[in-house]
Amino acid sequence: MASTAGDLHRPGAGAPPSEFETATYKKVAWRLSPLLLICYVVAYLDRVNVGFAKLQMSTDLGLSDAVYGFGAGIFFFGYFIFEIPSNVILHKVGARVWIARIMITWGIISALTMFITTPTMFYVMRFMLGVAEAGFFPGIILYLTYWFPAERRGRMTTLFMTAIALSGLIGGPVSGWIMKHFDGVNGWHSWQWLFLLEGIPSIVVGIVVFLVMDDRIAKATWLTAEERELLERNIAKDNVEKVDMPVLQVLKSGRVWLMSLTYFSFVMGLYGVSFWLPTIIKATGVTDALNIGLLSAIPFGAAVIGMLLVARSADKRGERRWHIAVPAAVGALGLVLSVVWSTNTPLAMLGLTLATMGILTTLPLFWSLPTAFLAGTGAAAGIAMINSLGNLAGFLSPYLVGWLKQVTASNASGMYMLAAFMVLGGLLALSVPARMVNR
Repeated sequence: MASTAGDLHRPGAGAPPSEFETATYKKVAWRLSPLLLICYVVAYLDRVNVGFAKLQMSTDLGLSDAVYGFGAGIFFFGYFIFEIPSNVILHKVGARVWIARIMITWGIISALTMFITTPTMFYVMRFMLGVAEAGFFPGIILYLTYWFPAERRGRMTTLFMTAIALSGLIGGPVSGWIMKHFDGVNGWHSWQWLFLLEGIPSIVVGIVVFLVMDDRIAKATWLTAEERELLERNIAKDNVEKVDMPVLQVLKSGRVWLMSLTYFSFVMGLYGVSFWLPTIIKATGVTDALNIGLLSAIPFGAAVIGMLLVARSADKRGERRWHIAVPAAVGALGLVLSVVWSTNTPLAMLGLTLATMGILTTLPLFWSLPTAFLAGTGAAAGIAMINSLGNLAGFLSPYLVGWLKQVTASNASGMYMLAAFMVLGGLLALSVPARMVNR
């Protein structure tokens, strides 16, 4: 039987999607993806550019590795405290206003970090940056559930999260170039220029979001009535088996806590690498800031390819758990190899590339797990809770890596710790019943 505009395609559910449906989702993807991708690139860059600033800032301000690690990670305390209320507000007032507010405030705070002079000021600005950004990432994940059903959302989430890799691919060389060429300009240190020049794009993009983003399908005037009807019908069907739990019930849900621990494990790996990658590369014998920036782009460039290929495979097969667990194991192996080969720059870069590919590939596919059973306000609260608890690893990871490095005078113990968390995350993903998440 020929499919109609309203057909909803699921793997094994019968007729494939019609040409009209395929064209409609392609239209939506091209409308939403570029802006969301740019948003996350500048967001992630503002979050982790402190890793490059450290190359000079630690000496200028007298920051130890432990102080730097604590300051880099305290961002996530502010993030944690305000994450759930921020995401619930977004669900109530709409993504356009709230995402724009988030981006403009964090851009301003990131730029003002150039004026810090003491460890205490460093801690305060990093904490405030976390407060400003709270709700951004889970807000976008929630926003995608308004537009795409589960079988299409995996690739869209992955495309959005390739921004992590792209920010490393673009941000590494750019940050290295700023650090090398702006030192002393206008009497400022290069790390001060880094915070200023990389904070401004967030403000600009936040204004663009306010002007062009549509909160919901019903408000998208660039869609025809037939296209809006199709999209709304598919979202309604996708939500039939989901549970819109009250916020308090979400906070007590065993499933949500399992998801939080799984995500925590993966975020341990992510921020261990993101905040310390320039330092690890420098430890192999590379001293020039621009060369460190260029080398740091390699793992992230490879990660973009790995993320897209694995996500395509997961959507094609309707399988999630092994597509998360296997990259997690690859990430753990890469972390171990980066230690084993730490005195050889090319081999250490190979290990770091495998680690970054594996770690970054797990993250977007992870989000196919909780969004498979949460909907409505329950989804807003649940996604925010998982992200906020998981991102406490963003504090613990850089701090522990810095503390272990200071205690042992080596990066090895920190990398082994991160590898163990990646293995744990993969095992937890496999513990989720396949019937709950595979489509």
